[in-house]
Amino acid sequence: MPTDIQRIRREVAAAAMQFAIVEAHPTSDGGVYVKSVMQTSAGRTYFMSIYFPDYPNQMPKVIITNPTLRPTHNNHMYRDGYICFLHPNMWNPGRHTLTFVLARIAKWLNKYDCWSTNGGHWPGEEVPH
Repeated sequence: MPTDIQRIRREVAAAAMQFAIVEAHPTSDGGVYVKSVMQTSAGRTYFMSIYFPDYPNQMPKVIITNPTLRPTHNNHMYRDGYICFLHPNMWNPGRHTLTFVLARIAKWLNKYDCWSTNGGHWPGEEVPH
């Protein structure tokens, strides 16, 4: 099933009501991706791109574009650089939206800040996969 571009556009509009910077941009293949910027509670600013392969059936892929992240252990970043903001088996296309994804990214970034400053301990529960 192809990516639902209209749903993404609606979700971008809704997410922009909750988050300061949420912008849709076209891809070279006629799709869309989202750029966003977030600041963590530690005051660090992160820029990201969110891609939507087979959306909403497949959860979005998120890469932090600036600053460059240090690789975490396998539970929190994939080899291709995308972050693991949610276990893929937990993705629910009928319930989860871009606003949900951005909230999960915010949580992930705050945990990353803690991890990078406290000697490599990731706060919170972990689900192996």
